[in-house]
Amino acid sequence: MYDIIEKIGNSTIQHGKYNDRIYLMKLDPKNVEDIVEEVTKLASKKEYSKIFAKIPENSLQTFIKAGFDEEAFIPEFYHGKEKAVFLAKYLSSDRKSVDTETRLVINKNINIAKSKAGRGVDKNLPNGYKLKQIPESDIDQLASLYKVVFPTYPFPIHDPEYLKEVMATHVDFFGVYQGSKLIAASSAEMDLKSKNAEMTDFATDPDYLGHGLALFLLDLMDKYMMDKKFPTVYTIARSMSPGMNITFAKLGYQFTGTLINNTNISGSIESMNVWYKGL
Repeated sequence: MYDIIEKIGNSTIQHGKYNDRIYLMKLDPKNVEDIVEEVTKLASKKEYSKIFAKIPENSLQTFIKAGFDEEAFIPEFYHGKEKAVFLAKYLSSDRKSVDTETRLVINKNINIAKSKAGRGVDKNLPNGYKLKQIPESDIDQLASLYKVVFPTYPFPIHDPEYLKEVMATHVDFFGVYQGSKLIAASSAEMDLKSKNAEMTDFATDPDYLGHGLALFLLDLMDKYMMDKKFPTVYTIARSMSPGMNITFAKLGYQFTGTLINNTNISGSIESMNVWYKGL
């Protein structure tokens, strides 16, 4: 069901029909030209409609010459120094295009979010709620919450064993609880080598919407990553969700671009907005 993650040399890709794309997640800078050739061949063989790449800026020109276009970026992504660039090569005109109505909604959401930039946490957590890092003992609750909120997702977050595996290696999960019940969650996926973290997997039980719980979670995660001395945090947020874009803008994240028709979430391919923050 999910796309597979595998290595090409020392580079890491994710690919499959679920997202109908190749995602170059980590690039080995020693073999840039070989990687460009390999992912292009694989995309043609599998008939994928998009190649998506996250690369260091110093490899940019090789990809540009191969027909990739820049869609977003994150300054100081690698070790707090080098910029990361998000690139796309579209292999079908349908994948590259966004209808006028959708584009207007995306732009409206970005503008609304920017208008609320820097406001911070502007209300209190409801009485009886508490914030904390999610322990391994609550993984079954976490998987159940993700099943309710996301019918489909790019990674197997519905699987308790997957959650347990990533929790043990490089992902910290955070939650809002009412008593012992987990009602909202998020995660900080850490690149321990490059010292950055993706703030992602935000989910709130539908019965508890309307309290802005994602804002409290993000604020807590920012503080945790600051304590861990991670210089850069970022997100790839659903462009059609005004709430999530507003949440990141409120806490000082900067918008840098939209990834067109990029990710399968809740059963359809959606465009995603990139936001980042230097800690």
